[in-house]
Amino acid sequence: MKHMILLLALFAGHAQTSSAEEKKVSAGGLDFVLPSAAWDSVPTSSPMRAATLKISVEGAEQPLEAVFYYFGAGQGGDVEANVQRWFGQFEGKPETKREDIEAGGKKVTLVTATGTYMDGAMFGPKTPKPDSMLLGSIIPGPDAPVFIKLTGPKAAVAKVADEFRALSVSPFK
Repeated sequence: MKHMILLLALFAGHAQTSSAEEKKVSAGGLDFVLPSAAWDSVPTSSPMRAATLKISVEGAEQPLEAVFYYFGAGQGGDVEANVQRWFGQFEGKPETKREDIEAGGKKVTLVTATGTYMDGAMFGPKTPKPDSMLLGSIIPGPDAPVFIKLTGPKAAVAKVADEFRALSVSPFK
């Protein structure tokens, strides 16, 4: 019986520690909960980025990167313009999907595109990356939307799609 009580106490202590150590990242006045230990906040590489996450994916050659953008009130364009811009970053006609979901009374837009991603800076040369996938989300913030974009090899990105969705709605849970 003493062993059973000790085990229960250990599990209860672990549960409290786990929730207390929940990892978050903030962007645009919203707090996003990282969906698993595989997701980690890293320093941003550009002033355009509000936050950057590295995601370790089993079987992938290198970690994936999810980038948060927040431009402030009246900036960044509307939802439709951003969805079309993301789809336009693929060669030809990528396979696309758009989904508007409700989370905590807010409309979150999720998009997926699959095909040959044209990687590179906005106005610089592009490198074709065949068999790529983009996950994007547009999350309404207190004064302007937060945009999250994750691109990489289709096989690796597909493995984190459910966690990306959870990340995108986490400020409203």
